[in-house]
Amino acid sequence: MAAEAITTDDYDAFRIFLEDASGIVLGDNKQYLVTSRLTRLMTDNEIVDFGSLMGRMKSDQRLRQRIMDAMTTNETSWFRDCYPFDILKEKLLPEILKKQKRTIRIWSAACSTGQEPYSLSMMVQEYQQSNPGSLTVDSVQIIGTDISPRVLELAKLGCYEGTAVSRGLAPERQKRFFKETENGWAVGADIQKIVSFRELNLMKNFSLVGRFDIIYCRNVLIYFSTELKKDILSRMSKCLNPGGYLVLGGSESISNYSDDYNLIRWKNGVIYQLKQ
Repeated sequence: MAAEAITTDDYDAFRIFLEDASGIVLGDNKQYLVTSRLTRLMTDNEIVDFGSLMGRMKSDQRLRQRIMDAMTTNETSWFRDCYPFDILKEKLLPEILKKQKRTIRIWSAACSTGQEPYSLSMMVQEYQQSNPGSLTVDSVQIIGTDISPRVLELAKLGCYEGTAVSRGLAPERQKRFFKETENGWAVGADIQKIVSFRELNLMKNFSLVGRFDIIYCRNVLIYFSTELKKDILSRMSKCLNPGGYLVLGGSESISNYSDDYNLIRWKNGVIYQLKQ
């Protein structure tokens, strides 16, 4: 499929479909992005041009889901950007533990194949090891959500091939927290036990996931419209416990989108705390 094979009408219709289904807004002249994401899918399904793809997806739910997977799945890595994980161990966990005795709940939104929630679990274990007796086995719950059932199945397996396991992961942590298997490297049972996964579209009601002390929603909002950013940030504020924390991506900000949070500077980054 060549980029020029996407007619203006088909591209506009696809943009509407993608925004309605996932909230992702494609700008003008992004045909090349659609081409790169969907070429393999079209080849696998013997679809010869974009017009045919648009026609088939109207009546093929499975194909629509595969298109969504292709357009919403992004590369991820372990401990991406470092500071969001360091701040959990060095600041957030100790501060929360001073104020409460109940289970600490952490939400990793748009978790893809699971690297972020498992990285958070490793941080929790490192904190436990540095502070004996501070946390019991059931003291922390980490929930990972994503719009794609396919990537969630991979996340639940917790097994990664060589390149995927080494991206962002120090050899020492790989040795300590993973076990080598015939199919790659499996996340250790002690890391997996506090992590669970569920399918969730951020455009829809997510109140059923419960309330959290910390929400990680990183490198997601940049794909949404201004109105949807405001809506998601507002609904997330209602899912946070009093004084809870919101962690966004390094290039993301709540400026002009929400007044529900205070900005907190920490070392080389910022996070947000729900106003009380």
